[in-house]
Amino acid sequence: MPILGYSVRPPPVTARPKNKLIACLPPEDFARLQPYLKTVPFNKREVIHRRNEPIRHVVFPNGGVASVTTAMKDGTMVEIATVGYEGVVGIEAFFGDVIMASETMFQVPDTDGEVMSAEAFRQEMNRPGAFQACVLRYWQGFQTLMMQSTACMALHPVQERCCRWLLMAHDRVRQDEFQLSHEFLAMMLGSTRPTVTVVAGTLQKAGLIHYRHGHMKILDRNSLEDASCECYATVKDQFDRLGL
Repeated sequence: MPILGYSVRPPPVTARPKNKLIACLPPEDFARLQPYLKTVPFNKREVIHRRNEPIRHVVFPNGGVASVTTAMKDGTMVEIATVGYEGVVGIEAFFGDVIMASETMFQVPDTDGEVMSAEAFRQEMNRPGAFQACVLRYWQGFQTLMMQSTACMALHPVQERCCRWLLMAHDRVRQDEFQLSHEFLAMMLGSTRPTVTVVAGTLQKAGLIHYRHGHMKILDRNSLEDASCECYATVKDQFDRLGL
């Protein structure tokens, strides 16, 4: 049966999905979860969860970057967190029949994701064991990411925030080149497209990136880390401490 409008297939039998929360499970736990997982391809700007709608499924991305956004009354959208192959989208389903206050969409597509119904997710989260422990550890990291992102948006210059976001995206796509639109960069920075053009141009002149027609290439990661605010290292240290 189609999920999110796409045909689905079971996760591979001979190899684990790339999502870290699924890949790290002991064999018996993965075997128990496998019947609940459906591998679904995702496209750029595909909405996973819509604002003011119930969570019907959770998604374990196998790559790419999913963006969690909030919207103002005038329609302006701002990113509050990102999720990649280290985590799960829709973790709030654990707390019951939740109505989403945010919207989540794939902004940097990569491969696909493992989709599980919210009901099956709650069932597995109520079972003590490796899966529950992995997801709860991720929840701790995700909370750190959201809190740090809030502070970052309020306190740090646009260019430093841009470097931080590019580093996070680079970690998740695991390659130097990926698609990234001006529109999304502006939303991520809580800024305007002209500002994004200036920031990207500055980083490009410095030899840190190459950016043209929505195509991003990381040229000098070490310098990008030096140019980033402290928030990238703070979140990364927390994720590393949690084994994420």
